[in-house]
Amino acid sequence: MRYAIDISYKGTNYAGWQIQNNAHTVQAELEQALTTFLRTPTQCLGAGRTDAGVHARKLTVHFDADRELNLSFIHAMNGILPKDISVNALYLPLKEDFNARFDAIARGYHYRIVRRKSPFDQESSMWVRHKVDMKLMNQAAEIMKSYQDFGCFCKAHADNKTNLCDIFRAEWEEKEEMLDFYVKANRFLRGMVRAMVGTMLLVGSGKISLNQFQQIIESGDRTQAGPNADAKGLFLTEVDYPEGILKLIAKV
Repeated sequence: MRYAIDISYKGTNYAGWQIQNNAHTVQAELEQALTTFLRTPTQCLGAGRTDAGVHARKLTVHFDADRELNLSFIHAMNGILPKDISVNALYLPLKEDFNARFDAIARGYHYRIVRRKSPFDQESSMWVRHKVDMKLMNQAAEIMKSYQDFGCFCKAHADNKTNLCDIFRAEWEEKEEMLDFYVKANRFLRGMVRAMVGTMLLVGSGKISLNQFQQIIESGDRTQAGPNADAKGLFLTEVDYPEGILKLIAKV
């Protein structure tokens, strides 16, 4: 029987989501916990792959089990998993071959920037000391919604079949000493959000103009865009699926 779960994790101590040789990853920890609970080797597949140091408030994952699962499964898994990974909800897919990655229709990210040094946000935000123009950065975010080809923000040699993405939301919000960027699209390229943020910060600090920002997008050239923003400020926040494809069994 196929199941899906929503998990959260703090990515600070991990080399990303995906299993790698000789590296500590979230997927490896989750598969080990599933194997322990189900008492049989169990693999899982996530809706996306976050890089080293990136966090997730919500990542949907699917796996197969040979028994019926309920709320007690969530409690047991949270007892087995390390303190920086949690299971939040359990679903029964109503599509027999449900795939957490390929059935997703949208994903959302949040990037956090602090304007002053904070001992409490060292591992979950990027500290930007200089002043930035929020109006200009929101204008840059609005420009991105007019494009689909984001090769300029894609990690080099990522081997994507296409660089086309449909952006549904891209906006900055300012709350006291915090700057928050929210972006949602049908798909994202490797390193795309961090490259976006890094390049918009160049706009906000007056190092490049809005016209130059637009030219960077049209160039499709990653070397023309700004540096990646720190991984620690990035959170995967949502994964959307077609309505009715997942039936909620239990949540905490």
